[in-house]
Amino acid sequence: MASVREMGQALREIARLTREVPAWPADSGLPGVMLTRGDVPPHQLAAVYEPILGFTVFGRKTISIGGHTVDAKGPSYYVIPSDVPATGSVRSGKEGDGYLSLGLRLNHSVLRELLRVLPAEPRGAVAERLVAVTPSNEFVDAWCRMLRLVRTPEAIPALGPVYEREILYRVLSGPDGARLRLCGFEGGSSVRVHESIQTIRERYSETIDVRLLAADSGMSWTTFHRQFKRVTGLSPIQYQKELRLLEARKILVYEGLSVREAAFQVGYESASQFNREYSRLFGAPPAADAARIREAELESPASGHEAETAAPA
Repeated sequence: MASVREMGQALREIARLTREVPAWPADSGLPGVMLTRGDVPPHQLAAVYEPILGFTVFGRKTISIGGHTVDAKGPSYYVIPSDVPATGSVRSGKEGDGYLSLGLRLNHSVLRELLRVLPAEPRGAVAERLVAVTPSNEFVDAWCRMLRLVRTPEAIPALGPVYEREILYRVLSGPDGARLRLCGFEGGSSVRVHESIQTIRERYSETIDVRLLAADSGMSWTTFHRQFKRVTGLSPIQYQKELRLLEARKILVYEGLSVREAAFQVGYESASQFNREYSRLFGAPPAADAARIREAELESPASGHEAETAAPA
C-alpha cells in the first residue's frame, strides 16, 4: 500500500511541476523533454513518430502502428525506437484527470554511452512489439527530479543529463529494456535497418525494390524483412505506404491539390487504390477527411499539439 501511495504522491507532484513547463512545440528547457496536456485532435496524432520514450501520466493514449494498437493508460510508458508512421488518440481518465503525458527524445549517443557500462543484454532477450509498461516508483521519481529542475534552471546543464540517463537506465533495466536497446545501436542489423528507414523516408514517392535494400544491408530478404518489422512494427512496404498516405493528407489539407493530384504526387499510380488505402488508415475518404481537418483547425487554430510526434513526413 505504501508503494501505491508513494506512486500517487509522485504523480501528483509531476502534475504540479508540469504547470510550470510549456507544452510542445515550445521548448521545455529540459534536455529532450516534451510535454502534452489537454485534448489533442486525432489528426495531430497521425504522424511520423520520432524515436521516443513516452510516459502517459494521467488519462490514456492509444497508438496504432500497422494493425497493432496499444492502449497506454496512465501511468504507463512505451518505447518507440525508430522513426515510424502511426496514428493515435487521447482521452481523459475515468477519474476526471485530464490527459497529461511526457516524452523524452531518445538520444542515440547517450544511450550508447549508457549501454557501454551496463551488463550485456541477457541471451534470448526479445524486443517485443510496442507495449505499455507499468512504471516503477524509481522511474517516476527520476521524472520528478528532472522536472524539479524547472525551478532551478541554472542547474539544468549539470543535472539534466544525469536525470536523463537515470530515466533511460530505469527503462533499460525494466521489462521493455530490450526494445530500448534497439535505439542504442552501434552496429549489426539494427544500424542497417535504421539506415534503410532513412532511405525509404527520403525516397518514399519512388518505387523501391526491397530486395535491393536487403542486399545493401547485407541481409537476406527474409532476415531483412524480419529485422525491419522488429524495429518498426511494419513491413518495408507497409512503412512506405503509410509515409505516402501521411504526406498525401498534408498535401490535401495545406496545399489544396485534388485527390488525384495528391495521390500521384506521393507515388500512387492508381487513384482508386489510393482512395481505398487512405480511407482504411484515416477512417474517411480523402476529400472528406481533408475538409474535416481544415474545418477543425479553423474552429480551433490554437488546439493542442502532441508532444510525442514529429512533424508529419
